[in-house]
Formats: sequence, structure tokens, C-alpha cells
Amino acid sequence: MRTHGSMSWRTALPIWSIAFPFVGLILVLVNVAKMGFLGTTIAGAVLIGAVIAAVHHAEVVAHRVGEPFGTLVLAIAVTVIEVALIVSLMLSGGPDASTLPRDTVFAAIMIILNGIVGLCLLVGGVRHLEQRFTLRGASAALSVLAAMAILSMVLPNYATSAAGPNYSPPQLIFLAVMSLVL
Repeated sequence: MRTHGSMSWRTALPIWSIAFPFVGLILVLVNVAKMGFLGTTIAGAVLIGAVIAAVHHAEVVAHRVGEPFGTLVLAIAVTVIEVALIVSLMLSGGPDASTLPRDTVFAAIMIILNGIVGLCLLVGGVRHLEQRFTLRGASAALSVLAAMAILSMVLPNYATSAAGPNYSPPQLIFLAVMSLVL
């Protein structure tokens, strides 16, 4: 145990948080996912463990750096994990997986809006009967979500610079910059 002023923390990480990423690397090198159902099941379980380990590491860093940077560390870690999973699915899916990012973002938006917000309202209503919330915070979050959803899912259907519901490379650069700004 190491102490610093009134704060104390453990210097050692749990073994599982170090082991899962290494086991995942070994399974990738052995190509266990191509060994049938059992290999795929093992690869899926280790992938879940490695993702949880990555989030655990991000949470440890977030606690050490404090607010507001800790929240940013966690948000970036989760975003990198999600993007990596989508890209790996796209690479393994061939040309049929070209709409996967848009479908994934749409599913995430629906889960956030309908699932999480609805569950929070339901649980909060049951527990507190009447809830208080900050209109400014809720409006800002929903405004950003709406702007990103329109930019990424609606406008490609109306862009005429590329064939089909696609953006041209300069439009994609603009979308990436605007998403980062938002």
C-alpha cells in the first residue's frame, strides 16, 4: 500500500486484468477462432475478459488523474474499444459489412435513447416518485446526439457528391472533424 497525503491506493493490478490481454494475444496468434464452435466460444469469452480488463485499466487511470480528465479517459477508452470491434468485424465481413458502422451507431443511439433513458426514468420514478433533472445538461447531451445522428445517418442519403448513400472523402473528413468537435 502506498500513501500520498490522505489518499492511498494499491500499486499492484489484479492478475486477471493483466492475464486476459496476454491470453487474448496468444489465442489470436494460435488462431483459435477457426477451430470451430469451441474455439469461437473460448475466443469470445477471452475477448469479453480483455475488454473488461481494458476498462479496468482505464478506470484506474481515471481515478488517478481525477476529474474532469478521468471522465475523458474512460470515454476515450470505451470509444476506442467500440471502434476496434466495429473495424475488426468490417475487416472479417468483406464487402457485405460496409453498412455495419452505420447500423451499429443507429443501434447504440436506440439503446441509449430508449433503453438507458427509459430504464433511468422507470427506476428513478419507482424509487423517488418524482425526479429532478438539469434541463441544461439533458438538452446539451440530446442536442449533440441529434446532431451526430443526423450527420452520420440521415445526410448521406441526400449527399449527391458520391454514388449511393455515401459521403465523398472531403465530406468524410468534415464529418470526422465535426464529430470530434461535438
